Order: sequence, then C-alpha cells, then structure tokens
Amino acid sequence: MCNTTTSAEAIENLKQYSTRIEQLARDLGLDYYPVDFELVPNNFMMEIAVYGLPVRMRHWSFGVRYIHQLIRQGMGHSRIFEVMFPGDPCRAYLVNGNTLPENTLVTAHVLGHADFAKNNHLFAHFMDMAGGHILEQAAARAHRIETAIEDFGQERVEAVLDAALALEPHIDINRELHRPLYPLETPRQDENAPPLDQFQQRFRMLPGEKPHTLHPATKRMSVPPQPEYDLLWFIANYAPEMEGWERDIFLAVREESYYFYPVFACQIMNEGWASYWHARLLREADFLPHDLYLSAIKAHSDVVRPYAAERQLALAVNPYHLGFSMWEDIIDKHGLEAARRIVKEEDDFGFIRNYLTRDLIEKLELFVYEAREDGDIRIAENDVHAVHEAILAPKFNYGAPRIAANHLHVDGSLQLVHDHQSDGRGVDLVRAERVLEYIGRVWRRPVTLHTVGERGEARVVTSKRL
Repeated sequence: MCNTTTSAEAIENLKQYSTRIEQLARDLGLDYYPVDFELVPNNFMMEIAVYGLPVRMRHWSFGVRYIHQLIRQGMGHSRIFEVMFPGDPCRAYLVNGNTLPENTLVTAHVLGHADFAKNNHLFAHFMDMAGGHILEQAAARAHRIETAIEDFGQERVEAVLDAALALEPHIDINRELHRPLYPLETPRQDENAPPLDQFQQRFRMLPGEKPHTLHPATKRMSVPPQPEYDLLWFIANYAPEMEGWERDIFLAVREESYYFYPVFACQIMNEGWASYWHARLLREADFLPHDLYLSAIKAHSDVVRPYAAERQLALAVNPYHLGFSMWEDIIDKHGLEAARRIVKEEDDFGFIRNYLTRDLIEKLELFVYEAREDGDIRIAENDVHAVHEAILAPKFNYGAPRIAANHLHVDGSLQLVHDHQSDGRGVDLVRAERVLEYIGRVWRRPVTLHTVGERGEARVVTSKRL
C-alpha cells in the first residue's frame, strides 16, 4: 500500500489487520483471486470512479461526470469508500483520507466482492472471453487512442468517441466478445428439383461410381441477416468508410462495456454479498481493538441503511441495504451453501424475482410510488410483482432502449429499429437525435431510427446528411 497523508502507524496497523482479515476470510471459505490494495488520494479516487478505470481514454463526458460527482460529494449525497476491479489479480483502491476503522471495513468488503467476482457465472464468463487483466488492457487501449489523437487530431478522435460512448450499453450480452463476421452467402435449395427415386439412390451406391457432389445454389445474405443488437460491433465491422483506427476505438469501447456488464447486472447481489461478508468478518475478527470494531460497525450501519437523510424514506433502493438484507434472509432460511449456489447461478434479475419474498418486501417497507402533477408523491402499490419489476426495470437491456440495426441498404444508408414492445418504453427523442448525429459522423451515410413517441405513435428520427 502507498500513501501520502495517512500516518505511518495507521498504514502499518491497516496492513496487519488486512493480512489477518484475509486469513480469516480464507478460513471461512471465501475463494477469490489475489487482491492488490492501494491507498490513493480522494481526488484520484473520484477520477477512478468517474472514468470507470484508473487509466482510460480521455473524453469530455467524463469531465461532466466528474463535476456532477464533485457537486454530489460536496452536498453530502455521495461518498466513495473504495473501488474494486475484478480480475486476476483483483485491484482495490482505498481512500487514504478514510479512518482506520473505515478502511478496515472496506478491506473486508473488498474480499466479499472478490469472492463474488470469482464465483459468479457472469464474471467468470467475461474472464473466459477477455482474460483477467482489464486494467493493463484499458491502459494499452488508452495509449493507442492518444496516438490516434497525435496522428489525426483531437476533433476527429473525439467525434468517434462521441459515437462509441453514446452507444456504450448497446451490446448483445448473449453473443461472444470475439465473434466472426456474417457469412456472405447461404445455400439455397432448388425447390423445383425432383427428389431422387429408389433406383437413382441405389445406382449412386454401386462400386466404382463416384459420389455425386451437389453444388447447391446460393443467395447473398442480407446485412444484417437478422436484427443486430450489438451496435458497437456492427458499426465497427460494417460502416462503409470507417478507418482502421476508428474501428479500433469502437471495439475498445465495446470490450470495456462487456467488462462492466456483470458489475451492472449483479449490483444488488454483489454489494449485498460484500456487505454480508464485511459484517461477518468484522464480527469474527476478535483481534480487532474494541473501539475500532465499534467505529467500523457504525460505518457499516451508514452504508446499509435504508433511509435518506434524517430517516426519511428513500425513493430509490439502496443496493447495499437490499442485497445485505436478502442475503441475511437467504442464509438464515437456507444456509450458506445454498447462498453460494445462488451467487454462482444468478444475476440481479433471478435474485430479485426468486428471493425477494412478500415477507421481506413488507419488512423492508418496499413499495412502488407515483408522483402527481401537483408534486405530491403517493404509494401506488406494494404487490410483489410490481416491486420486483420496479427494481429491475432500470436494469433491462443494460439500462438502454433496445435498438437493433435492421437493414443496410445498397446505398449504404442504415435503418435502426427500436424494439419498443419488449422494451416497454419509448425513447427520449431529443437524445435520440443527438446520438444519431454522432452515429452519422462515423457511418457517413444517412441513418434512420424507427421508434414510437410517448403516446405510442410511430416516429422516425433521421441523422443529418453529411
């Protein structure tokens, strides 16, 4: 661990506690890749949280997020205790301005994350596809983009990043990270050819007769052959005039989006599991001084509380509180081995739908609310299904509208279609126009999006001709 502001004594104590907590975690059955811990200043921690990675391509949108995060932190609405990156090894960053009890708790919390990341199927699937060295890969990609800026200029590179980052969630999680291009042609059976009769079939089987090789007719495949939801992959491979460095940027953003998806899709499970384990590890760490333990437990209570300021009911779910409460309920009723099976097999969709019970909904006072035009807010319902879907709705399709590339015309123009029926919502037409403008700059042909308005009426958004 490195540090500039925390006292040398506190650093040494944290090292000792961390070593013993890791041994306790192993003794209790946690299974994880090695974790490299590092103490960093708060401003660097904010940059990591905003950019998503310690080293990543530069873009103006990250600066906007940084300012937003700075305002939230200044108002007391947000505080970053740690950031952990799954991999082999895992990388964990702690704030050197945190107290010793807080960083002791965070160490235990990170070990819970590391156990989850190694054993959950989504995280494991990404590791199989991309390897376990995301930070090094991201740094290499950032270096290539810096080289592109030197070669082609900030304005051209930023235009490509505008488009790629606007489409960041538009991947197809059901397809592999590394996938082949569409086949150019497909066999077409001759519908008018008569079937072989019994004599013809026997004749072809006679000794000395050469097998008759059929050469079936082929037809050219349409592009895409079916609706393509992996827009980053499709544009990188089929944009008519994209240059190699532009395609490289799209594929770089796509690979990072695949990396972030398990974190997004398992947030409630993951944060709850880490919170369960930091609470348990602290409880069983009899080597911790009593006053440090009490301070750490106070920090735990602040992290997993269900309330907003001054115990007002929060209008958004705290994933730490919800996940922690669900894991405690599962382990209490079904045991730790059942919980480990759930960690392996589920994401937040299965976790919420299968294990957030009616009793737990009532205990946690979860409900669906609606805001009236006069500004009042009232409880709409606390039906189990309604609560489940209200929690999960923002997670559908990586939190983005479900949009597919539907047809590439012979003139190079592209048609996009919004699958609003399965999506269950419309699109922000103003934002859609902006995103299509970004796409049009790299596609360099007209791009249209077929969608619906707020009342379900058909709408077509078209990029400007360049």
